Amino acid sequence: MIEFFDKAGVRGFLHARHLGSAAEVSLDADEPVVLASVVKVPLVLEFARQVAAGQLDPADRVRARAADRLGGTGMAGCADDVEMSLRDAALAALSVSDNTAADLLFDRVGVGNVRSLMTELGLTSTRIIGAPKDVLRTIIEDDGRDVRALDPLRTTASTPREMTRLLELIWRDEAGPPEACRQVRDLLGFQINWYRVAAAFDDEVAYAGKTGTLPQIRNEIGVATYPDGEQYAIAVFTTGRYTGRRPDIDQAIGAAARSAVDQLRA
Repeated sequence: MIEFFDKAGVRGFLHARHLGSAAEVSLDADEPVVLASVVKVPLVLEFARQVAAGQLDPADRVRARAADRLGGTGMAGCADDVEMSLRDAALAALSVSDNTAADLLFDRVGVGNVRSLMTELGLTSTRIIGAPKDVLRTIIEDDGRDVRALDPLRTTASTPREMTRLLELIWRDEAGPPEACRQVRDLLGFQINWYRVAAAFDDEVAYAGKTGTLPQIRNEIGVATYPDGEQYAIAVFTTGRYTGRRPDIDQAIGAAARSAVDQLRA
């Protein structure tokens, strides 16, 4: 697998596990990696758990005002104030990676509660410094010098192994009440970013996942379900010095993921 990353000029980290056995494939799977927008998966999981517990009404409204809209996709890039329900904010956070939707959700569920959830699930190498706006604040403060947001030891981070474990718990209904896990699985299936992992699989393979992107960081975690019912949790993280769109890196992420799953199926 390392050859895919070497060809693209990035360092890659990968973990894939068969959901149903102890089989796994790994490449530096216990090294710390920057989560970027992958953090929206534990965020939405905590939201779904609070809804299932009756602590939050998913129909409650949130409003994104000018100070909340920091640019990007979804309501984050709107010119005017936007209002939507909490459950629609969860959809926007996972489907189009809407940072403002994620910020508003973090405000409601509490950063501390998302951190506690990771501890409860045994994901002790996963660290969450705050909402997307908090990571952006560090980027602005660092002003291009020694950027904390690109350092997994100083920003929101985890390991590939812990991220596939998180997916395993969600897919087994062990990360919370079954209805909460089911909601997260369903929302991950709405992701519109198909050009990394999803693009490497045939149409007959169902895929649900979440990308993460920052300058010099491109990631994705997700679960591939084959027609025979076998499922595979995948986490691929990359880092490197580059500029531009670099579709070759996206393709390398997909190729490495597919290679790992092919090894597991063999």
